[in-house]
Amino acid sequence: MRRSGGSLLLSLVPFLAAGCVYGFAGGGLPPHVKSVAVLPFDNETAAPTLQTELYDQMRKDVESRLGLHEAAESKADALVKGVITKYETDIPIAYSADPSQSNSAQRKLQITIDVDIVDQSTGRTIWSQKSLMRDGSYSERDEASGRKEAIQKIVNDVVAGAQSQW
Repeated sequence: MRRSGGSLLLSLVPFLAAGCVYGFAGGGLPPHVKSVAVLPFDNETAAPTLQTELYDQMRKDVESRLGLHEAAESKADALVKGVITKYETDIPIAYSADPSQSNSAQRKLQITIDVDIVDQSTGRTIWSQKSLMRDGSYSERDEASGRKEAIQKIVNDVVAGAQSQW
């Protein structure tokens, strides 16, 4: 009995593996979604470079990590679009009273966005998140590294959100 049960399980392994590969290949998006257009997010903040930095990282990671091809907005199967609603910097998180340290303060910043992934063939929203906020920490006078960290966290959340649609 054990032998036949084990044989049955072994015979199912290729089918189970194929199902997993299929599920991961589309990143949890509907099977017909093979291309994507990541649109520059509207920027309601006073940080002009934030839009480009988020767009570049989002485009790169959404395409590569979800296995999609880049397409023009009019031809893409799915759109990623959103609004950068808040960018708050210079939030103190740690100070050092030691004058021998080159960095006397640790700071953080927060980025908040609204994001939607839309299936263009149906007009249906595949995934949406309002007020998605992530932060990044940085040393005094190194805001760029904190911004990069926060942007990466946001992009990770968007990719995970798309993948969660299995």
